[in-house]
Amino acid sequence: MLTTLSARLRQAGIDRTTIGYFSLVGLAYSLKFCWSPIVDRLPLPLLSALGRRRSWMLLAQCCIAFGLIAMALADPAADPHRFALLAVCTAFASATHDIAVDAYRIEAVGSEWQGAMAAAYQVGYQLALITAGAGALYAAAESGWTAAYLIMAACCLIGPCTTIFIGEPNAPIARSTIAQEARVIAFLERSARWPQVVRDIVAWLIGAVVCPIVDFFTRNGWRVALPILALILTYRLNYMTQGVAAIPFYLDLGYTLESIALISKGYGIALTLFGALLAGFLVKRIGIPKTMLMGLVLLSAANLLYAYIADHLAAFLVAHAANPKAVNEPDRVWLAAVVSLDNIANGIAGTAFIAYMSSLTNTAYTATQYALFGTLWSLPAKSLASQWGKIVDAFGYAPFFIYTAAIGLPALLFVLWQLRRMRSAMAQVPK
Repeated sequence: MLTTLSARLRQAGIDRTTIGYFSLVGLAYSLKFCWSPIVDRLPLPLLSALGRRRSWMLLAQCCIAFGLIAMALADPAADPHRFALLAVCTAFASATHDIAVDAYRIEAVGSEWQGAMAAAYQVGYQLALITAGAGALYAAAESGWTAAYLIMAACCLIGPCTTIFIGEPNAPIARSTIAQEARVIAFLERSARWPQVVRDIVAWLIGAVVCPIVDFFTRNGWRVALPILALILTYRLNYMTQGVAAIPFYLDLGYTLESIALISKGYGIALTLFGALLAGFLVKRIGIPKTMLMGLVLLSAANLLYAYIADHLAAFLVAHAANPKAVNEPDRVWLAAVVSLDNIANGIAGTAFIAYMSSLTNTAYTATQYALFGTLWSLPAKSLASQWGKIVDAFGYAPFFIYTAAIGLPALLFVLWQLRRMRSAMAQVPK
């Protein structure tokens, strides 16, 4: 959506600096933990009969559709502030939908099928990227931006139709969790001399915001919980940092937009889907930690292959920098090779990572805890990735890609720790 939004703004004559500010709407996805407790706990009037997950999914889907319709009818050149507000509201609705869908996905099946659900989620996500990216750009080229956004809004009708017909997941809350919240509320009743309304609000906030965090540390203990959080924080650093530099790197080598579209966006997405489906099978067959290890090792190998290509084709980089129009593109085999490894690795690593975070949640706080994990990995990763240009300008592409491989080493150590912990737990189980 952000790529499509940037294209529309540029064609409307909006300057690059303003377009850069528009990219901040993507922060809604990183900050969704801030309102995930509301999605977890607050029943919606009139829609609550659908269940706590489906009701929020339906509301968010309708808001996304209305937001896209409003953006279709708005003119970003005439009133950029109003258009920005519409973009923020639509992104907020989309992030809310992510919260509800993640909770539904985790609660709909048992832990043994989380890998398959994560793979299905990845496939749907990639198809949505194609529709909102290449599909929207093609529609805009043929019929204009208003038609493109209206078509995207029409595609959103699939969501409400599906939500109405699927069943609400049966996710019972453990008695220990209920007892823990009851103790908190009882403590407030005894110790606080606030008015009843204030006590009720404070009790709700503690149950919705504090208890999910306390529950995670209670179930795992500090010695296990902290390494788990460190693993979540570091696992996607190498991919996110390398990913933002990939397209500029292809262009600086002299590859044409046609080659990049064909190999990176067409062939590459197909391989990402293959990697996601393969990960779903691997999670079921060999478990989540081993699949995470495989994905991480392959991603690091892809980073090193990027570094090798940058060094091997250094002459193309120099020639393109001196005269971009006079440079013929390198052999497409290099582009296909690195895209193949990178996208398969990302499909495996991303799917296994989703399954891992899903397995850590408690059904009483599914939306809140999963959103917290999402914030924990995405904000640091995006902040680190934002510095890629400075590193490339200072040291070049080859050292940069070696650096992206190196920042995956902490995650590798934490995955190995997770594997060792899992083996120790299995050894203690009576045969």
